[in-house]
Amino acid sequence: MVTELQGIIGFEGLGINAWLVWILPFVGASLMPAIAKAGKRVRDYAAVGFALASAISALTLLPLGIHGGQIHSQINWIPMLNVHAGTLADSLSILMANIVAWISLLIFIYSIGYMHGDRNLTRYWFFMLFFIGSMQLIVLSDNLLMVFFGWEGVGLASFALISFWYHDRKKDFVGSPGHYAGGIQMWASPSHAGLKAFLMTKAGDIMMLSGMFLIFGYAGTFGFTELLQDQSWATEMANNNLLVPAAVLIFGGAIGKSAQFPLNEWLLEAMTGPTPVSALIHAATMVKAGVFLVARIGPLFFAVSALNSSQFFEVIAWVGAITAFLLATQALVNPEIKKVLAYSTGSQIGLMMMALGVAGLSSSFVDGYTSGFFHLMSHAMFKASLFMGAGAVLHGVGSRFMTDMGGLRGKMKKTFLFMMMAGLSLAAAPFITSGFWSKDAIIASVLESGYQYSWALFAIAIMVSFMTAFYTFRMLGMTFFGNKSKFIQENESTHHVHEVGAVMWVPFAILAIASIAVGLIGFAFEHQLHEMFSLYLENSFGIHTASLASRDVLPQASSGFEAFEGLNPIAVTASVGAFALGAILGGLVYMKKVISPEIVSKSVVSRAIWKFFYNRWYLNTVLYWGAVIGPLALFRIVWRYFESTIIDGINPGLQGTMTYFSKVIKAGQTGIAQTYLFVFAAGMMIIIMLLFL
Repeated sequence: MVTELQGIIGFEGLGINAWLVWILPFVGASLMPAIAKAGKRVRDYAAVGFALASAISALTLLPLGIHGGQIHSQINWIPMLNVHAGTLADSLSILMANIVAWISLLIFIYSIGYMHGDRNLTRYWFFMLFFIGSMQLIVLSDNLLMVFFGWEGVGLASFALISFWYHDRKKDFVGSPGHYAGGIQMWASPSHAGLKAFLMTKAGDIMMLSGMFLIFGYAGTFGFTELLQDQSWATEMANNNLLVPAAVLIFGGAIGKSAQFPLNEWLLEAMTGPTPVSALIHAATMVKAGVFLVARIGPLFFAVSALNSSQFFEVIAWVGAITAFLLATQALVNPEIKKVLAYSTGSQIGLMMMALGVAGLSSSFVDGYTSGFFHLMSHAMFKASLFMGAGAVLHGVGSRFMTDMGGLRGKMKKTFLFMMMAGLSLAAAPFITSGFWSKDAIIASVLESGYQYSWALFAIAIMVSFMTAFYTFRMLGMTFFGNKSKFIQENESTHHVHEVGAVMWVPFAILAIASIAVGLIGFAFEHQLHEMFSLYLENSFGIHTASLASRDVLPQASSGFEAFEGLNPIAVTASVGAFALGAILGGLVYMKKVISPEIVSKSVVSRAIWKFFYNRWYLNTVLYWGAVIGPLALFRIVWRYFESTIIDGINPGLQGTMTYFSKVIKAGQTGIAQTYLFVFAAGMMIIIMLLFL
């Protein structure tokens, strides 16, 4: 039985704070044009001030969330449909709101240095504040309809910021000019990339909207708590075989926003935006929105007794696993530093999705749930740090290609140190990084789930871990080790490589240090997170440790071994082994230069594999041929043979026929009264004769 919500209040006390977390950024965004008239510095500091105010509002809620309290505040919104607007600040949303708020604040501070001198900063600050406001609306909404408003808000903001430099200067492109795959160009301008992101995520949005209104049609509500309290809607939908499709349709929205397979291609071109935008999208907003949505609705659908949840959670787990492997392979070969990090983001989010999917397939829902969210937190810290560090490198070198870098650790010592720390967390360096503990928790939850195909998911997770370590050391090696590139040497007289100012390096230093600090207490931190979510899931959804097994959806888990002091020895050994193998191989090739990467080109097989990965598995090619070029060709055929031949051929014939009949009728209109009387009399005589026949 689900226990009653704790601390249900309106706008009193902390209730107003839950509203202010997402309202303040919107207020700041709306005031930016007016504030800009007071001066550029005032505008910049005001934008940071609104982000800080939102973060402080979120922080005031944190003690409540840690101790399992909840705030549920509602107001009337659409009375005719009995729809309310409200905030639901519970352990999940409070923790997420703080992650979004504080990482966004650091990115805002970093932006002051990175974007200094840009003539469109008012527009930049407007959409950055609008972005975090929309994300916080997703996080704190108590119903699916308000979530969808925030959902579309982050979509609009991402479109505006990805295509921020819409003048499409060549230096703002991503991809290598001249690179084609299957006849499709593999580089993109900012305006093209923004439009691609907008349209591709809309495919997922339509799925999500369909699932939402399908549920509303049966339940009469969008509210999360209302859907759980009265589950008759679920029984009726299940009887009509619509419950699982509705759940999967809502997950389709997460596939689009979080760039999961098959809607992953927009994420890579999104690197055309300013680096702070990339950091915001990949660490605190947009792509994390999909993960949060699954974390929000996952327990709801799991707790609905009418749903055979294994089907729904299998979809989540396998979409995540496929995406994690797919994008990790592409990160192995890409030459652009920001695109490597973009591929990494999609891959790591795939691991989060896999963990959340495994949660619903396990005898202990909280294990997978905790590991997925722990990795979200960990990834938010080190990925934001890595993106901001990459931005510092771009400032220092003047090129986005790692082949134009090299030997930077002497000139950019602070950037090198903190990117190395964050990179170690991404690569999951054992026992000292947050990335190790969160990734190890995912692997352990897979192993202990009891799911029929857990071995396959385990194998994918280990391969992804190995590739992650390899491409991380490849990125760090190509950027900071070895000799200065020819590009740097040729441009030294006009562009001197230098360290960035404190306003830029301090924010990513804080996050890099935090990723190590959390790593040093990682096992204890994960244990506390586990306890907090155990309390949250039991109080809010009635989900106990072994609730799934008791429902006979899956057999009781049987891992075949006993965990040693709370750690799964197989998971730990596999995690350490994957890191060691990937790091050593990456270090030998790209740091120590013991092995030349040119060895790949000496084999026909390895060269073909490299080309396949570099061409993004030709998925982008299939996308453009199937969704753009193919339909346009079909429309041209329709226009040529149907519109031009048939429709345009019918129109003149119809026009001529009507003209002829018009002339006949016109000839009978003499305007002489005697003629009309004669015709009338003749007609009457014909009718009389017919009546007497």
